[in-house]
Amino acid sequence: MVLAAAPYKLFELDRYFVPKELVLHLTALVAVLACVRGARRLTLTRVDTLLALFLLLGAVSSIVAENHWLAARAIGITFSGLVIYRAARAVAGMGWRRPLLATLAAAIVLASLTSLLQAYGITSDYFSLNRAPGGTFGNRNFVAHLAAIGAPVLLVILVRARRAGGLLVACAGVAVLAATLVLSRSRAAMLAIIAGALVLAWGIWAAHRRWNDPRIARRLALATAFAVAGVAAAIWVPNTLNWKSDSPYLDTVTGVVNYREGSGHGRIVQYTTSLKLAMAHPLLGVGPGNWAVAYPRVASRGDPSIDHDDGMTSNPWPSSDWVAMLAERGLPASLALALALLGLVVVGGGAMRSASDIEDFLAPLALTATLAATAVVGCFDASLLLAPPTLFVWALLGALASPAATRMSIPVSTATAPGLLTVGAAVIIALVLTLHSAAQLGSMALFTSATTTAAYERSAMADPGSYRIQLRIAQIGAERGRCDLVKRYGMRAHQLFPAAPEPVRMLGACGVKLKRR
Repeated sequence: MVLAAAPYKLFELDRYFVPKELVLHLTALVAVLACVRGARRLTLTRVDTLLALFLLLGAVSSIVAENHWLAARAIGITFSGLVIYRAARAVAGMGWRRPLLATLAAAIVLASLTSLLQAYGITSDYFSLNRAPGGTFGNRNFVAHLAAIGAPVLLVILVRARRAGGLLVACAGVAVLAATLVLSRSRAAMLAIIAGALVLAWGIWAAHRRWNDPRIARRLALATAFAVAGVAAAIWVPNTLNWKSDSPYLDTVTGVVNYREGSGHGRIVQYTTSLKLAMAHPLLGVGPGNWAVAYPRVASRGDPSIDHDDGMTSNPWPSSDWVAMLAERGLPASLALALALLGLVVVGGGAMRSASDIEDFLAPLALTATLAATAVVGCFDASLLLAPPTLFVWALLGALASPAATRMSIPVSTATAPGLLTVGAAVIIALVLTLHSAAQLGSMALFTSATTTAAYERSAMADPGSYRIQLRIAQIGAERGRCDLVKRYGMRAHQLFPAAPEPVRMLGACGVKLKRR
């Protein structure tokens, strides 16, 4: 997942996201097929029921979406994330929690390492110069968010390590994450790591009072030393990053509370406008993934979230998971998600109170800290909207989730009609999502290597929902005086993003008059 990227620089965002979406959906497909083999009944807790309701309401919201391609993509990410949550919980319940958490932690450290490699001069076609050091994520903020969300699990692994070698590896991982967080200069990640650290500090203090285990204090002191070493190395070791400021790290710290200018001011404007959009569509929102379609119509002149060269939003998602949920999926779906996450905290709190030893205590503590970090990241940037953090967040929550009372049981054995219907639907959805992501990746490859109009058209056929591809073919048609191409692909681009002025302009030049909304 963390290494999945494509070298197609014409698709600066999707060349990082689409390959990772493919891995996400493929993982969900494998999980569904694995469950088909041995499962007889699907048990649902109260949290599961709320998550299912969140998914269902999002699917209903997709019906009202203006851009159904974006809606399908967004709800697909949610579907696969929740499948992975259930699969991770099942794996943990079978006694594989420790190796699963170790694998997830190793992947998060590996993602951070790709960021450090870029920061210290390693170049690759799979790295982006925009928002460096993003490594194979294409944006430093995304790597930092993942590091902040994954830090609690790494600390738990460090405390529970049984051998000196495992302890040193975990400490090295802490140093890598610390250095990545500094070099990324992500304010959201900084606040998230503080939130997670506060939860962990409280929990470890409580655990020390209950069990008085001297191992905890020693290992925390060791982890702190490695974290300080990582921070010091990031600040003092020369890197290849070209910061515009002479004091970039100090600026990051002071910028946390600066909402009068820069990105802080932009977020305030965006949140205010997005909440107005949510109030206008309170029940179902504007549709999953459709914030970028609807926002330009309600944005005021000079809105920093709008790229005024093309009349579209600068990013395809808002700078907050929670604002996005309200605006895109409506209040009922957002409430279902909030209650589900709160339910995980409640169940985890009960598990901490009833824990008989430090081993049983650490997993629900890490879950609570992970949720705290995720919640903070979601206030200032996207996490559950994107494939990479979706996979890791839901996998971590599933692996750390404590057992809860079953509220519902659904037969999933293919020997019964309800089971066959349930399993068949899940398999078909996961397969379609996987094939669609593969088609998107293939479309980018075709488009990048295309030299003829026919080749461009084949790329458009492979991914009809790509605004960039439809628009580019229309532009080629305009350059060559072929209004047939302009009318066909310009209209498709206009239907995908009706507020974008460029398709309207090209269509008008070919005699097609459209009323801009």
